[in-house]
Amino acid sequence: MSDCSCDCDSTECTSEGCSSGSCSSKPESFIEKTNELNSIKRVIGVISGKGGVGKSLVTSTLAVLMRRKGHRVGVLDADITGPSIPKMFGITKKAEGSEFGIYPERTHNNINVMSVNLLLEKDDAPVIWRGPIISGTVKQFWTDVIWGDIDYLFLDMPPGTGDVPLTVFQSIPLDGVVIVTSPQDLVSLIVRKAYNMAKSMNIPVLGIVENMSWLKCPDCGKDIKLFGESKIEEIALKLGVPVLGRMPIDPSIAELCDQGEIEKLSHSYLDNAVEFIEKAFEDKSKL
Repeated sequence: MSDCSCDCDSTECTSEGCSSGSCSSKPESFIEKTNELNSIKRVIGVISGKGGVGKSLVTSTLAVLMRRKGHRVGVLDADITGPSIPKMFGITKKAEGSEFGIYPERTHNNINVMSVNLLLEKDDAPVIWRGPIISGTVKQFWTDVIWGDIDYLFLDMPPGTGDVPLTVFQSIPLDGVVIVTSPQDLVSLIVRKAYNMAKSMNIPVLGIVENMSWLKCPDCGKDIKLFGESKIEEIALKLGVPVLGRMPIDPSIAELCDQGEIEKLSHSYLDNAVEFIEKAFEDKSKL
């Protein structure tokens, strides 16, 4: 059998391993191998078409709820220029390493976390790096970090559809993505951009989470829709993906994040999302 690795099409092939003189090579895979000490079952990216929609909050919430169900969970903070995961979990200790790799820090409830803020001398030091360096750092969090045995590794992705999200999609074997959005009128276009990027990379879209869906009035208890009526059901129907959950603007959640106590959350806004993700991987026909 020919052992050709050339990048030819119909033109004459000069590769040493090609016996026919011409061949049609398969697309090159850029998927990186994780650390040999790791056993990671599922990798889920949490993405958004724009910033400021609460992607890190949704990532952290999914991780906390999965951990409560007894799963071994990790969070890879791929938002290098805007890392917020360590703050939300109250992690202040810096990551350490050895000749085997980099060790993630653990939360109070044993969720493994890796973020660039765990490597910087000061948490408020700006990450003024060019794209290739940022992309390389994200890949190192996959290849060099000793995650150990993990059932669900959640990736808090940078917003948008640029260089770094592309690197993640190409380098890390994602099993699926969750799209986070908000109820503004512009949401349809933004969701479609994130959806189309994932589909173009052949990555399953598990569903959509809408954040900032409403605000409960502290006086009368009425739900106030600050951004108008939600169109998320209509958008999800057109795309053929489920709405996994909705989260309100909740000052108590914001306070937990500010205090580094996200693991103390008591709401059930994303309980259905966690159950759906579990069942989706039990029955791959849903993906």
